[in-house]
Amino acid sequence: MTVVQSLIDLQEVDGRIRELELELKDLPRRKALETARLSGVSADLQAAKANQEYANRRVKGYEEDAKTLREKIQQLKTTQAGLQSNKEYQQYSVQIDLVSHDLETTENNQIAAMDDLPSAEARVTEAQAKYDAEKGGVDAFCAEIDERIAAVKTELEEAQKERAEKAKLVGDPRFMLYYERLRTKRWPVVVPLTHEGVCDGCHLVQPPSVAQLVDHNSGLVACTMCGRILYRD
Repeated sequence: MTVVQSLIDLQEVDGRIRELELELKDLPRRKALETARLSGVSADLQAAKANQEYANRRVKGYEEDAKTLREKIQQLKTTQAGLQSNKEYQQYSVQIDLVSHDLETTENNQIAAMDDLPSAEARVTEAQAKYDAEKGGVDAFCAEIDERIAAVKTELEEAQKERAEKAKLVGDPRFMLYYERLRTKRWPVVVPLTHEGVCDGCHLVQPPSVAQLVDHNSGLVACTMCGRILYRD
């Protein structure tokens, strides 16, 4: 096996490692996006619940106000029953009428508030059902992502072990050093030289002398433009 072929084999493993590393970065992002989408559905549910609570508070508030007004009317009537003066009696009658009017208004408001309850409850039921359905899907999706993350980590660990073995087969440390330096700047590092004498990495036509060196397997032959290692496919 030539040194260039050993680098090609190494590059194949490095390619898998790159893909696995990219996937490992992307998987948490996908999980976060799905969780964020569920947060929006959760916010809708919380808004519906808050609206329902507000509707219930309105009903309860009017109910308490109505109770207070009824008690006030009863107190006025009790006091009125013991009055001796007709003038005072009439004054209390006026007060009772005013409070009774307030009571009627409050009771009407209470009825209107109670009419709002079914729609508020329906919105909560609908939002809850949507949240439950979405959460089930999101939980399943996140579980799949977690499983895939674990699998990718295992694959990556195995690929890195395989890479260490492939690196040993390169033999010449100078080639290995050149490959490693270029790997961080350009990918792929080892590319074919086409039959037209074109570097398959940067697509520059190479001088005939470069093609001759590649054809004769004269060690490491680099592209005159991008520096990639060339070989004949």
